[in-house]
Order: sequence, then C-alpha cells, then structure tokens
Amino acid sequence: MPSTIWSGNISFGLVTVPVKLVSAVRSKDVRFNQLEEGTGARIRYRRISEASGDEVPNERIQKGYEIAPGQYVVVEQEELEQLTPKASHTIDIQDFVDLEQIDPLYFEQPYYLVPDRAAERPYRLLIEAMTDLQKVAVGKIVLRAKEHLVAIRPLDGALCIETMRHADEVIPIESIDEIPRGDDIAPSQKELDMARQLIEALSGDFEPEKYTDAYREQLLEIIEKKAAGEEIVAEPLVEEPAKVVDLMAALEASLARAGKGEGGDQAPARAKAAAKKTKKAGANKATKATKSRSRSRKSA
Repeated sequence: MPSTIWSGNISFGLVTVPVKLVSAVRSKDVRFNQLEEGTGARIRYRRISEASGDEVPNERIQKGYEIAPGQYVVVEQEELEQLTPKASHTIDIQDFVDLEQIDPLYFEQPYYLVPDRAAERPYRLLIEAMTDLQKVAVGKIVLRAKEHLVAIRPLDGALCIETMRHADEVIPIESIDEIPRGDDIAPSQKELDMARQLIEALSGDFEPEKYTDAYREQLLEIIEKKAAGEEIVAEPLVEEPAKVVDLMAALEASLARAGKGEGGDQAPARAKAAAKKTKKAGANKATKATKSRSRSRKSA
C-alpha cells in the first residue's frame, strides 16, 4: 500500500470520518542524469551569484518576486511563515455539487482517502449517499503548508480526492484568439452526418489498459540493450511531406476503413474518385500555368 501523505477527518455538518490520504497515481517517466562526456562523471548544479561568480550558501539565499526586468521585491522567510496556513487535520466540505458541473480542466492531482478501521461504517455511508445522489463534495485541505481546493467523489467503493485549480488559474476559452469561430468554416450537413457516422463507428468502452506509452517502452528497451552491451544504430528521421486533404474523401475513406461506409462497397470507390478528381484538378492547374508561361516567352 502507498505510504500515508496526510491523516485527518472529513467533516460535513456534525459528522466526521477519520481518513488517511494516499497517492492514487505513480509517475513512470524515464528520468536521466546529466553526465560529462568522456568521464561519465555526474554533473551537479550550483547556486552561482551573477555579480561575483561565486557559489552562494543556502543561508544567504533570499526569495525575490520579479516586478520588472531585473527588479525584485524581496520577501523574507519570516513573512512567508506568517502567511502559511495553520496545519489542519480536517477536510471541510463546503458544498455538494454534480460531477458534470466540474470541467476536467479544474482537476490537478488525484489521491485516495482510506478510512481508519474505526471509521469504516461512516466512510461507507458517505460513499453510498453520494453515489445515490450522484454528488461530489467540494472542500479545502491544508497539504504541505498550502491550502488546496479539493473535490471528493466516490469511485469503485472508495473515496477519491483531487486537488483543484482555482477559477482564476484556468484560462477562459474566449481569450484564445486562434480558436476558429466564424460561420464561413461551418461544415456542410453531409460532412457533419459522415463525421457523426465515423464517430459512432469508432465508439466503444474506455479500456485504459489498451493505451500504452510506446515511447517509454521503446526507450526502456534501448536502455536494456545498451546495458547488456548491444550496439544501437539509430535510424535517420525522415519527415513526410504534408498532404493536401480533401475532407469528404478523408471522411469516406475513414468510414470505409471502419467498415461502416455509407452505401457499403461504394464508399471506397467514391473516396478514390474524389482523390482522383483532386489530383486531376491539380494537374490541370499546372498545365494552365505552363501554357501561360509559354505564351509569355513567345510574346517576349
């Protein structure tokens, strides 16, 4: 079982449930150390002063907030300690809301809440009541000297708690100018129907086990081979040229591949015809350009 990160109580109304907080995920990123070429010696980082070029000991390092290029407001450690929230062993639930009202953008880090043995009954009671009402608890917890907004939800007979971002930390979609919004790019009804049909053809249940990290697996395989003394020959990367996509042809070809193309075997034929038409149009355009250049040379 993962080690306990925090212990305390869930509090709602006059009801308290003693719980422990344990991590719900573990990172499997492949991490590297930096080494000096030739010697293999580990490279270490030092805190160097830009003014003197000397290494600065920890006791002489201050925290500064940059307000302008090269200008900082220094905040003393004592001032930071005054702002540090008082350690609390209670998760105060403030509201119960519908899960669908919380966009996944707000979620940060998941944990599990595990009950103390003496609290198994109220723990189970909270799970069943929240499951029946399809509610999520929103509250606050002080974790690692910082107050966090959290959401608690029932998950497979347990309580899952996730730290959340505050509203002013989420960038509004309306502020992203590059997102297309004009009516001139609206899809046709036929394109929309085919896109819906393609989505339905590719729909299924979420099975997280089938989505693997191919990069990590290949990287670990290379590391294992090199550790065993095998020589690795890297293949050169060749960038494929960008393709001009005919939207209808792409939709029809995708539906045909999914085995649910409109009109059965006619879908691949229509896709080929559309691709041929696009190719012919490009050839005609090139021919016209060539003739135009020939006429220009004759006139000269």
